[in-house]
Amino acid sequence: MTTDAKYQADIDIILSHRHDQGADYWTTPDKRLGKGSPFSILDSAHMLLELGMDPTHPILKEVADIIFSVWRPDGRFKLYPKGGILPCHTAYVASLMCRMGYAEDERLQATLRHFLDTPYTDGGWRCNKFSFGRGPETEFSNPLPTLNALDAFRFSMYLNSEPALDRAVEFLLMHWTIKKPIGPCQYGIGTRFMQVEYPLWGYSLFRYVYVLSFYEYARKDERFLEALGALEGKLRGGQVVVERIVPKLAKLAFCKKGEPSALATRRYCEVVGNMAAPIF
Repeated sequence: MTTDAKYQADIDIILSHRHDQGADYWTTPDKRLGKGSPFSILDSAHMLLELGMDPTHPILKEVADIIFSVWRPDGRFKLYPKGGILPCHTAYVASLMCRMGYAEDERLQATLRHFLDTPYTDGGWRCNKFSFGRGPETEFSNPLPTLNALDAFRFSMYLNSEPALDRAVEFLLMHWTIKKPIGPCQYGIGTRFMQVEYPLWGYSLFRYVYVLSFYEYARKDERFLEALGALEGKLRGGQVVVERIVPKLAKLAFCKKGEPSALATRRYCEVVGNMAAPIF
């Protein structure tokens, strides 16, 4: 994807926030890489990629170096200098770094192997952090970290060849059926989930369909086809209309709430292309 001149103003806005947290490249002097959303180092890199910035651009190369500086030999990423190393953090970083072209890097390969070695009993991934208390619903994996991990794996040699990923996909398809909030962070499928969110970084219908469309296991499943149908029912003239954004992104043209988004529609077209691919 190449940068369209009409999105330069959006890029300029994102770049204008790069020192907001006291250091360069959207972070803090002590490298709290998860801080400052939606203008954290991770979210900003995600948006710049979406707007067509080449991963080899000096800004994104510097971002990658900063992110790799918190990589651990076991494959995890420590986003905060104090506190635990959480699977949800590593999953989001893995999906971003794979999008940036590092899927074959030996450090990301270690990260992917870490995920293959650490699934929960239901096939997904979860954090042992119970911010909302414990109950029967928390004895599941966390849907968003699982979706993020699958987003990373779609760039890898494991795509559609690793049974463990089919189990993770099955876990997410199961959630489409039960819908109730599950996992330690209690992700649910309700009114908010069904709104078209863009950029694609949360647990929502559009991202759910987009990521799962890369997996053969999902594409032949009625639950996924039902989710796809729900997304298609929201199109306007074949285009994706953004229904929900982070309020701080309201000034950005590429994800304007209530309007069709050419870049979001491009992502939907990838889904269409994936659906046309043969299933073996």
